[in-house]
Amino acid sequence: MKGSEVQSSGLVMTEDDTVLAERLRRGDHEAMAELFGRYADPVYNFCFRRVASWNLAEDVMSQVFLEVWRARERAVAYGGSLMPWLYTVAENVCRNAARGARRQRALAGRLQLVRLVDAEDHADGVARRLDEESRMSELLVAVDRLSRRDRQILMLVAWDGLTYLQVAQALDIPVGTVRSRLSRARKRVAALMDEGEK
Repeated sequence: MKGSEVQSSGLVMTEDDTVLAERLRRGDHEAMAELFGRYADPVYNFCFRRVASWNLAEDVMSQVFLEVWRARERAVAYGGSLMPWLYTVAENVCRNAARGARRQRALAGRLQLVRLVDAEDHADGVARRLDEESRMSELLVAVDRLSRRDRQILMLVAWDGLTYLQVAQALDIPVGTVRSRLSRARKRVAALMDEGEK
């Protein structure tokens, strides 16, 4: 039932996602394993760009695929790709995780908990990760100031690699609207990041 390899958004697929979605809706465990193998990395990166923490992104990615299994009857491939549907599921899980992480940070602040990193040989890696997370946090602050729709379109196209058509189908809006909102969102984020550097 597998077709020839297809290049889509930088991913090589061996079976059309429409067929994979059908198998998933039927409760095929192998289809779920295939889906995870195919999309774990992009979903992980998607999660990091929403929660700004590599560790939290790992946890959230796991939750995303659990939720995907629970919601498998609703699996739908837009334009032959399950990515828009996966990103919609991931967006909801990330939103909940970010809310929970904010509550944890607030609690930790109130309790004045101190987190120690005691392995010097990992200091460079820890410093790099903290720097990445700091930069991502600053970017997320800027992106958070966008309208919900502009933010969603920016993330789906610029960060997650969906095509304009896939985003238009997933959000049920015209392709031209995707283009104009994306342009507006990019300009606004650039301006906000410039303000933050001053």
